[in-house]
Amino acid sequence: MAAKSWYLFTYDVRDDKRLRKVAKTLEGYGTRMQYSVFRCYLSPRAMQELRWELAKLIEPEDDLLVIGLCGACIDRIRSLNGSEAWPDDPHGTMVL
Repeated sequence: MAAKSWYLFTYDVRDDKRLRKVAKTLEGYGTRMQYSVFRCYLSPRAMQELRWELAKLIEPEDDLLVIGLCGACIDRIRSLNGSEAWPDDPHGTMVL
């Protein structure tokens, strides 16, 4: 089984219906951090599936930014609102 990695997804979808679909899709793969920001702990296959699902929803006028985060990046993340840590093996944020 391939190692899982953290990804940060952020988006700006200009149509409300598409926006809800993108958010609902991401909710199935990760945890909402802010209104249009999600963190996801994904295997390479799950990442490929999620990108494929999002590609069907996103239109050219929309924006999607996906940032892969290494272990050192995760260690440097600081939150001012006291949200939960980014564990190495999170429970409840994985898609099997």
